[in-house]
Amino acid sequence: MSTTTTSTTTTASGRHIIEVRDIGKRYGAVDALHGVSTAVSAGEVTCVLGDNGAGKSTFIKMLAGAHSPSHGEILLDGQPVTFGSPRDALDAGIATVYQDLAVIPLMPVWRNFFLGSEITRGWGPFRRLDVKKMKTITYTELANMGIDLRDVDQAIGTLSGGERQCVAIARAVYFGARVLILDEPTAALGVKQSGVVLRYIARARDRGLGVVFITHNPHHAYPVGDRFLLLNRGTSQGDFAKSEVTLAELTSLMAGGAELDTLAHELERTP
Repeated sequence: MSTTTTSTTTTASGRHIIEVRDIGKRYGAVDALHGVSTAVSAGEVTCVLGDNGAGKSTFIKMLAGAHSPSHGEILLDGQPVTFGSPRDALDAGIATVYQDLAVIPLMPVWRNFFLGSEITRGWGPFRRLDVKKMKTITYTELANMGIDLRDVDQAIGTLSGGERQCVAIARAVYFGARVLILDEPTAALGVKQSGVVLRYIARARDRGLGVVFITHNPHHAYPVGDRFLLLNRGTSQGDFAKSEVTLAELTSLMAGGAELDTLAHELERTP
């Protein structure tokens, strides 16, 4: 295992869609993130791991266009780019699904699927929602992602947390996302529902999207990940291809390695 810097060469699975080089974010005298480099490739999952305060939120906000880097650069398809807003990033095909999902629980699934991008028919004062078309598209797109939902008229709030995450993923895919950023999608889920979300992350990957999977759980990241960026207190602990690191090594790096061994020794029961 070795700490590596991502190169600009393409991977076996696909070309780099986004590459970040030595990016950082400074708020006054505080460095929230410093000197981070990695890449997101088509048809691959880049996992960003770290505990609370590691800089994961700052990192994804820069990718999503909510914040601009204080230094370093972001490349889109090999060309330097600056996102002035989340809309700029979205227009470039970078969709972010946050933990709160921004859904309206009492609205049906199809309304949430098209929220803000409703399909209409007619013109002028006769324009109205094309409900039938939106329901058909919602059902079809969910089915294409392998989501078996009998009734798209049911309130999205009646779905499980994992199912709501999957609807958000399918929505991003339908609206043309090239890169899908998922902010801790399994953080509040049990084992079974986490497995459901991981399965749909893999489906998005297999459809050619570049996926950025933010998590603090290496056991969720390792099975689905192709590249792993580890953050600790705003700095990179390494950017590894899957062939360069094992799950045990990933877990040890996140847990603090020697610190964890020392703690285990302290907690041992004295005979």
